[in-house]
Amino acid sequence: MKKITFSIPEISCGHCTSSIESALKELAGVNTVLTSIENKSATVEFTAETNEAAIIEAIDNIGFTATVV
Repeated sequence: MKKITFSIPEISCGHCTSSIESALKELAGVNTVLTSIENKSATVEFTAETNEAAIIEAIDNIGFTATVV
């Protein structure tokens, strides 16, 4: 199991966090997603079924930009 934090500078509200959490929870292998408006980040715990690139792509696909912290 891996746990990685992604910086997402566009996070500004609860709707943003909900959208990100929903999109990531649809990915196979994602166990938990914890987003933070204050830190403008998402911490994702996932298995080998997915990877960092797939998580970044899922975030990008809903209109946000993500990078590994």
